[in-house]
Amino acid sequence: SALIGNSPAIQKLRLQLRQYADLPFPVLIEGESGSGKEIIASSGLHYETKRRNKPFLALNCAAISANLVEATLFGYARGAYTGAVSSKAGYFEEAAEGTLFLDEIGELALELQAKLLRVLENGEYQRVGETQKRVSHARIIAATNRDLRKEVRAGNFRSDLYHRLSVCSIAAPPLREMGDDKRLLLDYFRRLYADQTRLTPFDLEPEAEKLWRAYPFPGNVRE
Repeated sequence: SALIGNSPAIQKLRLQLRQYADLPFPVLIEGESGSGKEIIASSGLHYETKRRNKPFLALNCAAISANLVEATLFGYARGAYTGAVSSKAGYFEEAAEGTLFLDEIGELALELQAKLLRVLENGEYQRVGETQKRVSHARIIAATNRDLRKEVRAGNFRSDLYHRLSVCSIAAPPLREMGDDKRLLLDYFRRLYADQTRLTPFDLEPEAEKLWRAYPFPGNVRE
């Protein structure tokens, strides 16, 4: 597994991954920024399952302009808009029977949330500019660092989509709750970057290690 650690938080996560791995239902991964949500999706919910030889596609909903998300997800027909000189498949089509990972799902516009809900309900979608119905067999994994329950109450996220996505829900633990796993992660990254740079792994002096252990790591594993 790509998940490093032996803390109760990581053991609980591994148990959930074993339970959810080969189910056909969507999974919602909630957790702070930098807590490893994409690793959980790719390693724990795709590459260690029956779908491992199928595509794994990831889309960050916050990193793409709102007017491009629909065409990116569903594809588009030739002439659907200016510049569409040929038809193009979207992520749902390219993912085939694999996994589609939608990161920062809380950033998705309400109009697109309705279209995503339809795919989750019956698998049906249409390319932009087409009337032909297509069917997706991809498994959807969504991730967010927002509190989607709060977003639902504020009217920013559809409650029906939230309930559909969170059939299987996973909390990515923040690093501060992982105890001595911090040390295991430090050892892993020291070796990794020493190999990449062909330098000797650094050691922390006792005072530095004391400060390091007390640091809360607000940026989590990424930091």
